[in-house]
Amino acid sequence: MLKCNADLDMAFQALGDPTRRAIVERLAAGPASVSDLARPLPMSLPAVMLHLKVLEESGLVRSEKVGRVRTCHIDPKMLSHAERWIGERREMWERNLDRLGAYLDATKPEKEE
Repeated sequence: MLKCNADLDMAFQALGDPTRRAIVERLAAGPASVSDLARPLPMSLPAVMLHLKVLEESGLVRSEKVGRVRTCHIDPKMLSHAERWIGERREMWERNLDRLGAYLDATKPEKEE
């Protein structure tokens, strides 16, 4: 369980940065080279590579180098893991709110007309 939490911590930490979220959003459309990912970002190529390193270490992104071109891809396994974790918490809160709503309905004073 501790390893699972550490993986999630790294994924959420990686997604906590707007530049890395922008990279993940771009990669959701399909694989891209590092230079293609860097082009729209207001930073140097080495800075983008540091962001990609964080994303790779978190398990959200993987890359492969063919010749001089490094191509990045989303790794759906970690995204699914983070989505499942969020979904479980959402379900818990929805159940709690449903119970609260039922309690409030049951304890609502009757209106006299």
